Amino acid sequence: MNKQPSLIGGACIIAGVCVGAGMLALPLAGAGAWSLWATAAIVLTMLMMTLSGWLLLEAYKHYDLRASFNTVTRDVLGSQINIINNLAVYFVGGILLYAYITTMGGTLQQLTDNALNSKFASILACLVGGAFVWHSTRAVDRISVLLIVFMVATFLFSIYGLISGVHLNTLLNRLPHPAGSDDSYARYILAFLPVCLTSFGYHHSVTSMRAYYGEEKKAARAILYGTLLAMGIYLLWTLSIFGNLPRSELAPIASADDSVNVLTAKLGTILHSSQLGNIISAFALGAVVSSFIGVGLGVFDYLADTFHFADNRLGRSQTWLATFLPPLVCSLLWPMGFTMAIGYAGAVATIWTCMVPAALVWKTRARHGTTGYTVPGGSALLAAVFLYGILVALFHFLNMLHKLPVYQG
Repeated sequence: MNKQPSLIGGACIIAGVCVGAGMLALPLAGAGAWSLWATAAIVLTMLMMTLSGWLLLEAYKHYDLRASFNTVTRDVLGSQINIINNLAVYFVGGILLYAYITTMGGTLQQLTDNALNSKFASILACLVGGAFVWHSTRAVDRISVLLIVFMVATFLFSIYGLISGVHLNTLLNRLPHPAGSDDSYARYILAFLPVCLTSFGYHHSVTSMRAYYGEEKKAARAILYGTLLAMGIYLLWTLSIFGNLPRSELAPIASADDSVNVLTAKLGTILHSSQLGNIISAFALGAVVSSFIGVGLGVFDYLADTFHFADNRLGRSQTWLATFLPPLVCSLLWPMGFTMAIGYAGAVATIWTCMVPAALVWKTRARHGTTGYTVPGGSALLAAVFLYGILVALFHFLNMLHKLPVYQG
């Protein structure tokens, strides 16, 4: 008798996918919104993205366990929408893997005191992390649990140092401000929401969760526990950083090309401990590796379904190359800012994390009714998720056109 997969393993996969994306970008992108408004944006996004993941599970219930966006969207919404959705899914997965590979290389170089070249470190990290994805979902489950344990351990050490250094006046931005400094908060939430959305962008792993558990209800619970875990970590981390670094100092860090490593180095300096700085860097590396593996699994399964690669050594090797080689090559040739990449991913991700899930369920309910696993909320929920996706995408493109306020310090 096969042992039923645990909810802890699935929740760790979901949390691992989320945390690498959001853990490092949220404090940088949320500096303008600061403590109260950043918290509101993170909680709202967690709720909407959990619901949209459940909607995907509802839409998938009429299909084979390994069917993903490609199969379901083509059947329900037609080939034209499916092409757009395919491009969006691969773009987001690819740009996230691109950002993670670049960041892993830089962090490894920093942790080894430049003994490893960042490009060689990126290749090494991609090969090692990708090997777990090539092997199986269960291998990703096992390494995700280990990475979460490692992240929790380094996170607790980091948070202990950060919390001990938190100053209430810094957290609430009550420090003396230079003349002409910006004291507004709410208006910066609009540009922050696309980064929040990407920070809960686990949706490419919904197929993997459904196939893993063999049914929708248990997969839905794993998704909920995973997003709750991610949200709790995000809030504790972000508010701890806001309590240590004055608001005005985060703006120039966010604009740096290597913003993640600049942030971890700055935290070590603020806390007057190079050892604690290394622990924070180790935590950052664990967060990015866990997300790299989780996102890689989702893209891997998606491409296997799209191109009908066989589930054997040759087929999985072909899928591995299609999944990891393009972002690795781009990372080596054109490294770019982590936060910028996350923002672009967030804008495009609204298509398949909000709009398409709502449209799929609207169509499948009209076709099959509401038997079996059904997300509560009726048509109002579908409209809310769809509209949320449109608004978040609009905010990002307005930000690209410099039509939204951007915090400059």
